[in-house]
Amino acid sequence: MVDKLFTTITKMQDHLEKNLKLIEDAHDDPIRISEESLVTIDLSIRELKKLIASTAFDGIPQEVYFFKHLKPLFISKYIYFMKVLSIVSSIPHSSEKSLKKYYENEWDKLKKYHNENADFYNYYRRNATYMDHKYFVRNSFDLKMKLSYNLYNYDEAFTTSHCHLVAHILANDLLENFLKKEMEKEHKLALRKVDIVPNLKWSASKVALIELAYALHQSNCFNGGNIEFSEVMRSFEKNLDIDLGNYYKTVTEIKDRKNGRIKFLNMISANLDQHFKNLDDDFN
Repeated sequence: MVDKLFTTITKMQDHLEKNLKLIEDAHDDPIRISEESLVTIDLSIRELKKLIASTAFDGIPQEVYFFKHLKPLFISKYIYFMKVLSIVSSIPHSSEKSLKKYYENEWDKLKKYHNENADFYNYYRRNATYMDHKYFVRNSFDLKMKLSYNLYNYDEAFTTSHCHLVAHILANDLLENFLKKEMEKEHKLALRKVDIVPNLKWSASKVALIELAYALHQSNCFNGGNIEFSEVMRSFEKNLDIDLGNYYKTVTEIKDRKNGRIKFLNMISANLDQHFKNLDDDFN
């Protein structure tokens, strides 16, 4: 009878996983995924509860197996999606620094829960069994043990003193992976923003750009002066996506100007000087 029960529950769990995968594949929004998943999980847990209410376990080993290994698979999913829904719906829409801090705080909550329940984590992770008859059998808890404050609010027919802790451990494992992915996603997004260099478009005249480039070249501003002017100009043309034509001819025309050879350099020098004077005035 119990073997048949466990087979039925395993099929229910497989069916639940498939439904949750369908929900995940159907949406991109984690809020909608969480909400629809919670509805699906709730129906599954209610069905499981009815099944257990109408079935008697053959003995303690079977009861332990259900409350330690089967029921937490359902409850953990519910806890997980509740936490994801809470986290995602409260994300701060401010700076990247604030978002990073937000995820770090959620990570700290997981660490805090682990530390507060370190003894049971150790027991469960080691697959220990010596306390199973206390932890995973209904109405068998010892009041000297560390118990949940909500213990008496639970349905005694469907709950043991520590099955909920197992569910939390499994849920937190899932949540760790969720937070890792979200933090990696934000990190990659931040890196892409850093990598994106805005395209510069030269908006002054081509003659002005040639005058500037020639002045910088003659001042040995590139490669310590160990570079040809033609190479400098090719670099300017490539990086600014501009065709500067016969720049040697333009340099000759600049040299032959009658009223001031370095018009552009004088203009930007005067503009910069005026800018600094304005800043001084504002400061004073």
